[in-house]
Amino acid sequence: MSETLLRDLGVEIEEDSAKRRQIVDGARDVFLSKGFDAASMMDIAKAAGVSKGTLYVYFKDKDELFSAIVRGECAMQEKGVFDFDHADHDVKNVLLTHGKAFVHAIADPARLSSFRTVIAVAERMPDLGRKVYESGPAIGIAKLADYLRAQVDAGVLAIDDCEVAAAQFIETCHATMFKPMLFNFGSSPSEERIDHVVGIAVRTFLAAYLVK
Repeated sequence: MSETLLRDLGVEIEEDSAKRRQIVDGARDVFLSKGFDAASMMDIAKAAGVSKGTLYVYFKDKDELFSAIVRGECAMQEKGVFDFDHADHDVKNVLLTHGKAFVHAIADPARLSSFRTVIAVAERMPDLGRKVYESGPAIGIAKLADYLRAQVDAGVLAIDDCEVAAAQFIETCHATMFKPMLFNFGSSPSEERIDHVVGIAVRTFLAAYLVK
């Protein structure tokens, strides 16, 4: 394949990716302002600055577009937050660092709006709910569980069920913060509040599982 053709293909791929991002950004604004049911493909095309025909070139329907947006946001939430070094046996510091990062990630107002929309449509769109869970929360639990198993193998922790322990730790990290925000009952937590709640979660976890 010639260098010119490779370069042209590269430009086409880059332009295609940019157009896709343009559509996703426009659709995100529409979904967040109108909700899934009220949003139309015409609304999305206008917000994205593309024709309705162009919109259908990239996404076959509103369901597919919304799924791409939400799964992408869940993936962003997971990226980096749950990247563990299994050789790091300083469990207290690891859990404090990742616990705080996780709370910061889920406290993003735009992400909370996406969660609310998913919850609203999950009953009639079970595949979307499943995909969102699999691409976000399930990955976080699995990665933390793998880290915990490595610490059990190293003799640092004593845990019978690492999956349950991982899920419980994640839940306690956002206790009193996530649900109030999800239901628009409370505002984003302060740095001091996050430090306080995650600190309690870590101390409780270590009291239960740290090998004395």
